[in-house]
Amino acid sequence: MSWATAEDIHLSTSLANYLDKKILVLLRDGRKLLGILRSFDQFANAVLEGACERLIVGDLYCDILLGLYIIRGENVVLIGELDLDKDELPPHMTRVSVPEIRRAQKAEREASDLKGTMRKRMEFLDMD
Repeated sequence: MSWATAEDIHLSTSLANYLDKKILVLLRDGRKLLGILRSFDQFANAVLEGACERLIVGDLYCDILLGLYIIRGENVVLIGELDLDKDELPPHMTRVSVPEIRRAQKAEREASDLKGTMRKRMEFLDMD
């Protein structure tokens, strides 16, 4: 029989340090969620209160309110505490509405698609 050491307990409760604090959670699909960590379990499943999804496109950003949100632990890439005394974003960032950020996302996707088609055309011309 083995007993848990203080180090084992500390490792298993590392998220306990973030309870009731504002955190940023980066998910596998690239989404960024912010909120107050209210609960978690051994699988890193987490409950955020006052959660919002932050969308960033270039120098524009938008927070979409989600409310109480449950995150499945297997989707979590990173969790970090946000310092409430500091600004979360650099001063050059501009807050915009949801429709504006969606238009910016669409324009960014279209520009990316155009780059991809241009790259395919250039590969065709490549005569190595």
